[in-house]
Amino acid sequence: MKNVNIYMEANPNPNSMKFVMNFMLLQDGLSYDFPDAEAAKKSPLAIELFQLPTVERVFYMSNFITVTKQVSVEWPEIQEDIKAIIKPYLEADKPLLLQEPEKDPLFDENDSEVVKKIKGILDEYIRPAVEQDGGAIGFSSFQEGVVKVSLQGSCSGCPASTVTLKNGIENLLKQMLPNEVNEVVAEEG
Repeated sequence: MKNVNIYMEANPNPNSMKFVMNFMLLQDGLSYDFPDAEAAKKSPLAIELFQLPTVERVFYMSNFITVTKQVSVEWPEIQEDIKAIIKPYLEADKPLLLQEPEKDPLFDENDSEVVKKIKGILDEYIRPAVEQDGGAIGFSSFQEGVVKVSLQGSCSGCPASTVTLKNGIENLLKQMLPNEVNEVVAEEG
């Protein structure tokens, strides 16, 4: 049986909580976002978490699982129920996913030079900060000066995500790539 220790970490989204493990769940750069039970089909653990009626979203990255709850319930009411699902599942060393994890989706050798620069900035400067808050950022597209990103985990639906997007991500990309980037927008999803 695997030794599993879990501690919880709050983040800027009051409806999300990071459940942090004492070991890596996924290799660096990979994340899986399950915005609903239907999307969780490839993850038995996420399916189990969605059995709790108060769970709205499940997100995996590096050594943590971020769970987003319904607004109507408080964390002290459900946090032990969530831990009671995660801990025995991981102790039994069951698979996190029903398929092999993919390679880091951020990088693609077919990208243009500008897109490679954008992705490099997202990876080096933005990804670590967003990950610390229990979420992830994904590059979606770049066209005519507009960078589209997807916000996952605790960032999805977070009241502070618009401020992060405009004051953080957009300002940094405009500063580092002033002739290429005009705006950063979040893709709905």
